[in-house]
Formats: sequence, structure tokens, C-alpha cells
Amino acid sequence: MTRLLYAILVGLVGAGVVHAIALLLLPHYSERDAWTRLAANADYYHFTRMSGEDAPPIVRGVDPFFDAVACRFDLSEGVVHVKAAGHVPFWSVSVYNRRGQNIYSLNDRAQTLGDLDLVLVTPAQMIELRKSVPGEFEKSVFVEADVGQGIVAVRSFVPDDTWKNTISDYLNHASCTLG
Repeated sequence: MTRLLYAILVGLVGAGVVHAIALLLLPHYSERDAWTRLAANADYYHFTRMSGEDAPPIVRGVDPFFDAVACRFDLSEGVVHVKAAGHVPFWSVSVYNRRGQNIYSLNDRAQTLGDLDLVLVTPAQMIELRKSVPGEFEKSVFVEADVGQGIVAVRSFVPDDTWKNTISDYLNHASCTLG
């Protein structure tokens, strides 16, 4: 009887381990992740709406009180400059690696100048920029990201319908440029 209980226990633990490994590997092998969906909708350095009224959302589970855009980037091609200007109730920006792990976040409460002005660089690019900072980056927040490719998501809070056009214009004029 003890051997039977031991065999059942070993079988359950083994099944649990295999199940956990399968769940952890699923995002790595999935082709329906945010990166793949963004790649199907837009090229690098081009913001794409995360959800739309006439199209299925790029990423599911987007908060209905937020409007968002996302852009794919490749730091091996150079620094990436993300900008958005205008007055909105709240904005936030997040940087994700290609696998969807958040590596940096910033919002308007932490940015004293008000407008979004972010420069993504690798550590090697940051060393070169410190030698001579271009004028266009003087008021920028620099983010060292040790990733090759990634996603930048900009979100803005929509408190009510009267803000929809303002926030839509804000996100439509946001830029994600190589540069």
C-alpha cells in the first residue's frame, strides 16, 4: 500500500513539474503575443492604436478608461526618441523587451516638464551621447535599456467622453523616431 501511495505522489509531483514548465515556456513559443500582433499591424518606429472601436484590440484586457498606442523599436539601429506634447489628464509610458517584460515606466507625475520626451539607448550608446548631448535631447529623460528590440507603449487616461478627441489627438501626434 505504501508503494502505491508513493507512486501516486511521485506521479502527481512529476505532472505538476511538467505542467509548470509548459506554462512558463508558452509565452516563448506563442505567436499571438503583443510583438507578433504589432508586427502584423505596423513597421518599426510607427505608433499603432492598442484598441479601436472598429478593429479588434492588439492586446486584450486594455483598461477601458485608457487609450493607448504602441511602437516597436530596434536599438541596434540607433537611439529611439519618443515624444508627445499636449495637455491630457494623465499619461504614462512603458518600455517592454521583446518578450513583454516591463523594463521601464514613467508617467507625467514623475516628469516635471509635462510633455513626454524620452530617449531609449543601449549602455554603449549612452557613453557616446554623454560626450556630446544633441540639442534635441537636452530636456529628454534617458533610459538605458540593455535590449535589442522592444515595445514602447504610451497610455492616456480618458476621464469622460469630452476628453476623447483631445486624447486621440495627443496619441495621434506622438512620435517614435530613430534618431
